[in-house]
Amino acid sequence: MLTNVDIDKELKAVIKEMALFHEWLILEMETDKDHLHLLLSAPPRYSPSEIVKLIKTWTQKKLFEKYPKKVKQYLWGGRFWSQGFYVSTVNDKTTQQEIKKYIRNQKKQFENLRLFNYQLGRS
Repeated sequence: MLTNVDIDKELKAVIKEMALFHEWLILEMETDKDHLHLLLSAPPRYSPSEIVKLIKTWTQKKLFEKYPKKVKQYLWGGRFWSQGFYVSTVNDKTTQQEIKKYIRNQKKQFENLRLFNYQLGRS
């Protein structure tokens, strides 16, 4: 679903709006074909799982409102997001710069794979 340019842009805009409201600092954000990579700093009153829950709930609601037909065509079981998520923290072994670089390269890796498959005649 996140290969749709309109949905991808709106998702990022909604998260940026949320960040301002909740006093989060988005350090890096990028989508892959079916998931989101996000590096953010948040006040300690927010747990990582609470942040994920807020993002999933609010983005699903806003994207359904703005693009009901586009979003519904991609869904399985009526859900925008899966139940799972992965959270990690910046530490001595994984620096903020390494995480930013990894996130920035997500879409590039997906686009390179699409180009490779196109050249091989695969869809």
